[in-house]
Amino acid sequence: MKLDHQLCFPIYAAARAVTSIYTPYLKKLGLTYTQYILFLVLWEKDGLTVGEICKRLMLDSGTLSPVLKKLRQEGYLEKTQSTTDERSFIITLTEKGKALQEQAKEIPLLVGKCVNIAPEKAKQLYDLLYELLDAKSTDRKGDLTDENRI
Repeated sequence: MKLDHQLCFPIYAAARAVTSIYTPYLKKLGLTYTQYILFLVLWEKDGLTVGEICKRLMLDSGTLSPVLKKLRQEGYLEKTQSTTDERSFIITLTEKGKALQEQAKEIPLLVGKCVNIAPEKAKQLYDLLYELLDAKSTDRKGDLTDENRI
């Protein structure tokens, strides 16, 4: 086994590299990357259950709960019990959370300028990554090579 033969390593390293590009922009807003992607979900559709957010972000509730708690304490979110299912909680943006969207609107463009990859290759990479995620979520498994590079 060699590190260079593992598909998992360049995916891991690329994810860390891309996430680090966001850091200086998010730091100005006092956000982590996980907090930022949570806001992206809620700016797209507010009033989701914790379970819906977990599913959308591909995170477990144990990872998401402390993030939600911190953002609630900072006044960005509200958490209310569902009226239809007492086990579920609805997460909604406060006015402060909604206002943050305006401050963050340039981040995708700024990050995009830092990633030196042709648009067609970026689209191809995007499609391949979601194909990998879709395969994982439907439990499809296949050999990439005789060394099973995942």
